[in-house]
Amino acid sequence: MTDSPEPVDDAPTGGLSKRRGRPGRPLVVMKDVNKHFGDLHVLREINLTIHEGEVVVVIGPSGSGKSTLCRTINRLETVESGTITIDGQPLPEEGKGLAKLRAEVGMVFQSFNLFAHKTILENVTLGPIKVRNTKKSQAESRAKELLERVGVAHQAAKYPAQLSGGQQQRVAIARSLAMEPKVMLFDEPTSALDPEMINEVLDVMIDLADGGMTMVVVTHEMGFARRAADRVVFMADGEIVEQAEPEEFFTNPQSNRAKDFLGKILTH
Repeated sequence: MTDSPEPVDDAPTGGLSKRRGRPGRPLVVMKDVNKHFGDLHVLREINLTIHEGEVVVVIGPSGSGKSTLCRTINRLETVESGTITIDGQPLPEEGKGLAKLRAEVGMVFQSFNLFAHKTILENVTLGPIKVRNTKKSQAESRAKELLERVGVAHQAAKYPAQLSGGQQQRVAIARSLAMEPKVMLFDEPTSALDPEMINEVLDVMIDLADGGMTMVVVTHEMGFARRAADRVVFMADGEIVEQAEPEEFFTNPQSNRAKDFLGKILTH
């Protein structure tokens, strides 16, 4: 267990985005969420509100529940108790409602999960055509704009295996954006990349943040957290130990658990 105070269910900033300059409406609300893997209690009474246009970066030691928290938001992981709502609507159990939700909640994983037998352009257009019934010509036009935005437009006719890891991850981001999601979830998006490829992905994510995209980012990249986050959420042992604006968290952490974590990572 941690030395945390009682978890709070709102941003210390009241949802104030440094980019928007005003609070957005609550978009993702987790209340009293618990999750077990067998005897392991991986999420303990999670209370977290993410506002429209806010960038929330979730950090903490390995095994603290960060990725599980991220995956519960679009029901890739189910929870035993508590509630999760997206834009005021509870997470659907199964079926068409869940498919609709996942179209509105973009997810970028550690592995790129691109279809190996489809071109880059086909990877980005598949969702809009199949799920949103977008006309092929319209989907391709939008896909080319997004591939340009993430810096891989010249790779549109290639297949994933012909691209570097950093390029594939940027395509994965474009693929999620093509669905016009309300919120984007990033689960350790740079952890599988070679060091020289990390910044090219983080630069795209910073551009998204600056553009007002609502984002939940699980990462070990502390520089990104300091630069891009509106709020840092620190987790340990399945709990939210503390949360604060980046400068406050990194210069004046409140809990011993966070002080210990930062002392270890910021000295290497």
